[in-house]
Amino acid sequence: MSISKQDVEHVANLARLELTDAEKEQFAEQLSAILKYAEQLSELNTDGIEPTSHPMPLLNVMREDEARPSWPLEEVLKNAPDEEDGQFKVPAVLE
Repeated sequence: MSISKQDVEHVANLARLELTDAEKEQFAEQLSAILKYAEQLSELNTDGIEPTSHPMPLLNVMREDEARPSWPLEEVLKNAPDEEDGQFKVPAVLE
């Protein structure tokens, strides 16, 4: 399969790109080479290979959500510009 200059123009138009004629030719050649390389995959014998959605097994890498000791409230609010009832006080954003 090859990509024509008209195909590149169509995609460039959809992407709102202005390309010179030289760029259109260059992209057509490069994209055609990429597709030609990808076509080699169809030559591989994939009999007996299970389809996968991901090449590696997916594992949950998140740690358990466990309560841990944290900083003292006084230390956390020490540099706050304003605080009220143990919370940061910020300007209202909604009326």
